[in-house]
Amino acid sequence: MILVTGGLGMIGAHTARALLALGHDVVVTAHRRVEVPAFLEGRVTVETLDVTDRAAFLALGERHAISDIVHLAGSIPGDDPVDFFRTDLTGLVNALDAARTWGVRRFAVASSLGVYAGRPEIPWTEDLSLPTTALPHLIIAFKKAVEPLTTHSLAGSGVQPVVLRIGTIWGPLVDPASPFCPIPSLVNSASPPPDLHTGDGGDVCYAPDAGRAIALLTTAPTLQHDTYNLSSGRPFTYGEFAAVMGIDLPPGGVNSPHLDISRLTADTGFKPQFDVAASVADYKKWRETNPR
Repeated sequence: MILVTGGLGMIGAHTARALLALGHDVVVTAHRRVEVPAFLEGRVTVETLDVTDRAAFLALGERHAISDIVHLAGSIPGDDPVDFFRTDLTGLVNALDAARTWGVRRFAVASSLGVYAGRPEIPWTEDLSLPTTALPHLIIAFKKAVEPLTTHSLAGSGVQPVVLRIGTIWGPLVDPASPFCPIPSLVNSASPPPDLHTGDGGDVCYAPDAGRAIALLTTAPTLQHDTYNLSSGRPFTYGEFAAVMGIDLPPGGVNSPHLDISRLTADTGFKPQFDVAASVADYKKWRETNPR
């Protein structure tokens, strides 16, 4: 059985869905978000868990034979950055403790494309050294720290770490007003968000594709690396999405860097299944009966 922490969030739920499609049993943890999406209802075991509770976390291993862990649980920063770091660091350490205690095969953990901030190369590849630079968000700062904390914690344990440098993900279960990606607002609204231009864009991946990539990395018989970029592998412009929607955007804009996924494809065979038109159609159909 594979454990997905934060398994009812956007990326976690799609990861669980993809693991099920590959024939695996899945247990997901839920804390703040407890609504089970229709595509998981009756198909996964849901455990209510605050991942900062070490004893409760380790007790999962007494109820389930867990073979692998995908750690995606996280919080949203508030006014106190120390409180955010304490919460997410405690959850990470407890997950790593569980991985070592249970002797799981593989431990996959969420990092971010933001760790490359400061590198001028396009696209970003995993062999780039991560620069020392000012980071734009507390979440990115934490994700950058997650990487060495995970690999050092699991060194010599027999548990294989898999660092997931996750790109810009959108799709079913995303916050419709996400501050990290304007595509949900563009698709959901009859008019485009302000200050959006046809040439703006960069790294984008549809959530079901992202979930499938994580599932493949978690279950692949062998992996050649411990760090993988995870996205669509090409840059998109918001003008592409606007064209599918029949919306006009003003000219101009800047296309931001994107992730190279050659390593992911080579080791798992992953290729995105959703292009712009397919992702918009799938998301619009989902939103007909779902609030997010």
